[in-house]
Amino acid sequence: MNLDFEKMGGLIPAIIQDNYTQKVLMLGFMNEEAYQKTVETGKVTFFSRTKNRLWTKGEESGNFLNVIDIKADCDNDTLLILVDPVGPVCHTGTDTCWGDKNSQDIMFLKVLQDFIDKRHEEMPEGSYTTSLFNSGVNKMAQKVGEEAVEAVIEACNGTDERLIYESADLIYHLIVLLTSKGYRIEDLARELKERHSATWKKH
Repeated sequence: MNLDFEKMGGLIPAIIQDNYTQKVLMLGFMNEEAYQKTVETGKVTFFSRTKNRLWTKGEESGNFLNVIDIKADCDNDTLLILVDPVGPVCHTGTDTCWGDKNSQDIMFLKVLQDFIDKRHEEMPEGSYTTSLFNSGVNKMAQKVGEEAVEAVIEACNGTDERLIYESADLIYHLIVLLTSKGYRIEDLARELKERHSATWKKH
């Protein structure tokens, strides 16, 4: 990555974004040394303009910003750093430096998908997810059907609490089935998005 540190006198802005919720958490500045340390350690390090030194976010609080990915903009003078934050980001104790709550439960589906992908890749012994993959597509599909029936039963004759519980089981087993076929939950989201278009026609 060929970054232009000269345009702003040796510093470039670094936008910090949560990799899963997509929330913008904070903005800091890096010099070349801070950037190199960030890459080497996997923890976001800034150049503090007030302290005139490198500053690793979380070095005192323990609320580190663990790097997932680093991207440069089209002019190579601004960074977008995707992170997995440990605790609140702002020194005031809020999740972000704008006071926003860094929580979007719907985005946990991506976290779950990534976890199931890892299970499919590593196939660790003793894992329930591994046992599902080992059982074969027919068994996995059967399990999805069973969980769907249980969700329907709870919707018709059960409780709201059990409906949510069984529906969560259904989504989990469906993601496992999709993963076994080489797909992800995002593929379903893409299909639903296309259906929402005014130009979509049923197959």
